[in-house]
Amino acid sequence: MGYRLAVVLALIGSACPAQTRDTIIDLRRQFKDFQGAFVLFDQQKRQYCRYNPVQCAERFSPASTFKIPNSLVGLETGVIRDQHFVISWDSVKRPIPDWNRDHDLESAIRVSAVWYYQELARRVGYERMMHWIDTLGYGNCDISGGIDRFWLGSSLLISANEQVEFLRRLQRDDLPFSQRSMQIVKEILVLEETESYVLRGKTGFSVNNEGLAAGWFVGYIERRGNISFFAAIIVSRDADRDADRIFQNRKEIALSILRELRLL
Repeated sequence: MGYRLAVVLALIGSACPAQTRDTIIDLRRQFKDFQGAFVLFDQQKRQYCRYNPVQCAERFSPASTFKIPNSLVGLETGVIRDQHFVISWDSVKRPIPDWNRDHDLESAIRVSAVWYYQELARRVGYERMMHWIDTLGYGNCDISGGIDRFWLGSSLLISANEQVEFLRRLQRDDLPFSQRSMQIVKEILVLEETESYVLRGKTGFSVNNEGLAAGWFVGYIERRGNISFFAAIIVSRDADRDADRIFQNRKEIALSILRELRLL
């Protein structure tokens, strides 16, 4: 474990004042040869830890992390009733076998079935979607890229810092949605539950028209009376070279950091 990471661990485990603190963390070893950024907010300590703070503030396509607000909008508008609402598969075979069947909201977010959420967005429609994205203040609030494409390497952009703030609002029921909608989404985001912690999260991956590849893993961990919110992103401006590697490593790099921080 590097010296700076050890310092961060000591800070996380110590008492700190009520005001928010910011700490820089050195995660070059964990990110290996990838260009990336990481944000962690410790709620109990009111402390942000960031690796590559400049990139933490840079906006990128949310890709499938947008399934979180997309689910909330679908529920709140009544387009989908609950996590068991089924949308029938359109019989178009896609490269991920798990996508090629009927899905409900719960299974669609678990396997990240893009087509389900594209159909959900089409049913919501541009006007209602624009209303909710504006109301949320989600990233740059730009859905001009098309109702079923704007979050997929297109017009909508969000930073790692903003991802963490959005998740903090979701966790404390401070988003402009009903408590029922927010509770359903929290439930379908659970990835792992043990006696010690509950991990909620969502991956995302996109390549835009300029060849920029971006891979996300965002979420939060409830552990022993504390909550830690995180957002990790890997980017490359050479998608032909790096897209597959980013897709394969985006989640594991974030998990390795969370383990070293003794949060998992």
